Amino acid sequence: MEHWITEIMDTYGYLGIFLLIALENLFPPIPSEVILTFGGFMTTTSNMTIIGVILAATAGSVVGAICLYGVGRMLSVSRLETIITSYGKILRLKPEDIRKAHAWFDKYGARAVFFGRLVPLIRSLISIPAGSTRMSFLPFLMLTTLGSLIWNIALVYIGAAVGASWESIVSYMDIYSNVVYILLALSLVVFGFVFVRKRILKKNG
Repeated sequence: MEHWITEIMDTYGYLGIFLLIALENLFPPIPSEVILTFGGFMTTTSNMTIIGVILAATAGSVVGAICLYGVGRMLSVSRLETIITSYGKILRLKPEDIRKAHAWFDKYGARAVFFGRLVPLIRSLISIPAGSTRMSFLPFLMLTTLGSLIWNIALVYIGAAVGASWESIVSYMDIYSNVVYILLALSLVVFGFVFVRKRILKKNG
């Protein structure tokens, strides 16, 4: 995949970066770390500039995030409640669980959107609950842009700084991503355990 990504960027420049980053938001397995660090490296070997790469990447990030926000808008809370009412027994969920999640995102959504843009995988998926909970579009857009800009600036500048050694940075970012994935998996296990335990205690009580 890395060869395919770098080939597109070599061929299409800023447009390639924009399209790849937009796709990375829609399909998280596409690694933004490769796109951004190689983009930074390209500023040392071509007429592309760091500012240009950052702007192209940020525009792609925002476009991809808006698309997922739109998906979230189609999955409204009421629609999710209808799904849970139909299939909740299988999922061990109730409509009130969706309302609780909605209330949580109403309280912490702004911080979740901003900091989520700095975490692999979550940086893409956070746009969906933002849309489904009807987070105001302008704050969502501003926080998404700011969080994406910070992520993009960091990786593009690192890529430019290390030059031809940009691939070594990707390997470190892979470690960071794997640690995040493990922590997310453990969090889900803990959450599931606590959730089921509360249900059992409530049922027995």
